[in-house]
Amino acid sequence: MKTLQFTKEIKAPVQKVWSTLWNEPTYSQWTDAFNPGGGSKVESDWKVGGKTLFLDGKGNGMVSTIKIKNEPYHIVFEHLGEVIDGKEDTTSERVKSWAGSLEEYHLSEDNGITKLKASVQVGEEWEEVMNNGFTKGLEEVKKLSE
Repeated sequence: MKTLQFTKEIKAPVQKVWSTLWNEPTYSQWTDAFNPGGGSKVESDWKVGGKTLFLDGKGNGMVSTIKIKNEPYHIVFEHLGEVIDGKEDTTSERVKSWAGSLEEYHLSEDNGITKLKASVQVGEEWEEVMNNGFTKGLEEVKKLSE
């Protein structure tokens, strides 16, 4: 597993950037960078230890939990498995190879500028997709927030 890191400075208050990241319709707009035209959404109870689903327009995606949450400054997701055709898989050998990987978002504000730092742990086969997605996606977060 490799940890990819991304940073973006955004001329907007930290709460605005947080809302852009996690509220509809802006979540699906910035995450379109990962799956163009895919209609991505996040379903969560937004509680530490609760269930979070990151889904594409077909209902496929990731099963995760929130490990740390300090709104609007930090959120850390732990990916536990995947959803395919409406079925959650957290036990197959394929899933076990990456289960436990983290995706983190850290935000800080200074003089009206929010610094957004994102990181994700990925296997080599996902490195290019994640690099492209986060690079384009965080640029979209900036546009939507400013």
